[in-house]
Amino acid sequence: MLSASYYYGYGFDMTYLLVIIGAVLCLAAQGYVKSTYSRYAKVPSHAGMTGAEAAKRILERNGIYDVAVRHVSGQLTDHYDPRSKVVNLSDATYGSTSVAAIGVAAHECGHVLQHAEKDMFLAFRTAIVPVASIGSQAAWPLIIIGLFLNGSVSYYIIMAGVIAFSLSVLFQLVTLPVEFGASRRALAMIEDYGILGSEETAQSRVVLRAAALTYVASAAASVLQLLRLLMIANRRRD
Repeated sequence: MLSASYYYGYGFDMTYLLVIIGAVLCLAAQGYVKSTYSRYAKVPSHAGMTGAEAAKRILERNGIYDVAVRHVSGQLTDHYDPRSKVVNLSDATYGSTSVAAIGVAAHECGHVLQHAEKDMFLAFRTAIVPVASIGSQAAWPLIIIGLFLNGSVSYYIIMAGVIAFSLSVLFQLVTLPVEFGASRRALAMIEDYGILGSEETAQSRVVLRAAALTYVASAAASVLQLLRLLMIANRRRD
């Protein structure tokens, strides 16, 4: 018989509260970054440099000439692809002269420098991508199969799914120092290279901190989900 601590009223599984909390954190973070970006996307930089121009200047100042800067469609779809060595800047970043666009473009260049300098956290994250991908794909099928079985075999199959899921959680946790590190580099470069003034850099910092919160919220949600799965597995063991 399941403990009352897991259920309340009409058989409601209290562990779902962990999922709900995680979802609320993610939605709040996404809403905050969108509103923050929208606010500073209306603030033009005094230098009048676009996000693409800022990215190219940063790369040139660091002696990096084998990385291209390209435009990709979408909103806040900016990313650096280390395989093709391309900094992809979205509609709101590539041709915009706002402090928000320049901050985001510089952040992606921060990843380029991490890649060039073989940053420890970035290297580790890249190394675990294959196992994290396999783990995220295998986790839920194993957990669902385990829930349909009885006895000790149920517990071991669910735990196998939990371990697989933990690999994707590890990936998200390692992503945090990678993203914070790229932002730290970005803010230093845009001010040191004269791309933005000190006040404008402070405004870009607000944008990048808001963006970082989405990674924090996502990692927190994954940790909460992992905790929930461990609680489910322990029920089967008991």
